[in-house]
Amino acid sequence: MKKSIIAISVISAFALSANASSNAELTQQINDLKVQLAKLEKKVNHVDKKASTARMLANGNHLKWDVDFRTTDDRIKYTMGDGSTKRNNGLLANRLLLNLKYDAGDNVRFYGTLSFNKAFGYASTTATGKTFYYDWIVNENLHDTALRVKEAYWLYANDTFFGKPISWTASIGRRPSTGGLGINFREGDNRKSAIASTVNLEFDGASLRWNLDKVIPLEGSWLKICMGRGITSAKPRFSGDDYATDDNYVNSNMLGVIFVPYDNGQYSLHTNYASANGAIGLGTNPAAGFKTFGSIRLATAMFKAEGIGDGISDYLDDTIFFASYSQSKTDPDAGMKMLGSTDSKTGHSYWVGLQMPGLIADDARWGVEYNHGSKYWRSVTYGEDTMIGSKIAARGDAKEIYWIKPLTKSLSMNLRYTQIDYDYTGSNGFFGYQGRPRSTFTKNDVKKATDFRILFRYKF
Repeated sequence: MKKSIIAISVISAFALSANASSNAELTQQINDLKVQLAKLEKKVNHVDKKASTARMLANGNHLKWDVDFRTTDDRIKYTMGDGSTKRNNGLLANRLLLNLKYDAGDNVRFYGTLSFNKAFGYASTTATGKTFYYDWIVNENLHDTALRVKEAYWLYANDTFFGKPISWTASIGRRPSTGGLGINFREGDNRKSAIASTVNLEFDGASLRWNLDKVIPLEGSWLKICMGRGITSAKPRFSGDDYATDDNYVNSNMLGVIFVPYDNGQYSLHTNYASANGAIGLGTNPAAGFKTFGSIRLATAMFKAEGIGDGISDYLDDTIFFASYSQSKTDPDAGMKMLGSTDSKTGHSYWVGLQMPGLIADDARWGVEYNHGSKYWRSVTYGEDTMIGSKIAARGDAKEIYWIKPLTKSLSMNLRYTQIDYDYTGSNGFFGYQGRPRSTFTKNDVKKATDFRILFRYKF
């Protein structure tokens, strides 16, 4: 490019000099041209150097950004235990996700996501004017325009493990633990780490994963260990004994194991076991503040089919089906009433979903899902999957239908209707008094909730 510009300049200059009145004038013009060409070449070199630096920063070092911006309009309605209703016929919100990835070329990559999630014209505050939220839901619930860190972690990858042909990864940081398998389909997203049947909230922690299919006779098998912390017991700064243990809290830690025994690209089975201690909640006197009530163990198994059958029809080849079954089991601390009981309680949940092509437009996708939870079912899904609360956590029935339609290469639309019919109270509570199940609903208890959502999403 640089040489072409200079060559064109030379040709133009000689064309202009054809009418020169003497050799002396031609010589002078050539000398002037040389000076101009030297200046031009210097400028081109300077510009090219800047461009090379920009390319090195953006591509040579593999720094990449992408944008995911969503605007939603939710029409929500709550039917209370006494038959009265509460509603919002225009809950408008914006959600921005700025995703970045950096590859230094030494088997280690960095991933990050910056986020804000807020209702139009709204900032979440307490009566004192101080922002109030829990770290595990800060990017999932509506707050303010502050740009917060949703994900930030490094990931190391290698093709061998102690000389064995086992590819593996290790990662530490603020890990991706929302938008897991199951909940990702109706969003049109790739799955994140956890299986959403039991875990859907933000965590800081670490993970180790091993791909096992080359050393055991199970196609596509892999194992992953995840560790996370949701609440720290450290005292705040300027308390005198800064960051020492706060006796009002214990560390809320979670340890999980994900094992996929089979995945051939079409059919797969996913299992997950997790144990969390330091489960918090409120007692009968909410003014006394949060305290820990005990531990909880969670187990789930999910079957997934990306394509039904083999060549039965194009429609079935492009259809996704999944089904999961999950159990939760509480372990109250001595003398504590966890979910309203000093005894260990077991709950269960099942979830089925179907996503299909077409319906009105050939490039659209539509799906239906159904969830059911028992009396003592308790998931850890505080990263709310709907504006009316977590449908996965419902003690009762949740039904959903959605439609996804691309509008342009970067813009899409999503229509979704969700209905939750509760059999018991406490589905969206914590692990204390507010999380106890009751079959009698008062005027302050939600008996039924609906949400019709219109979403426009810009992504590149």
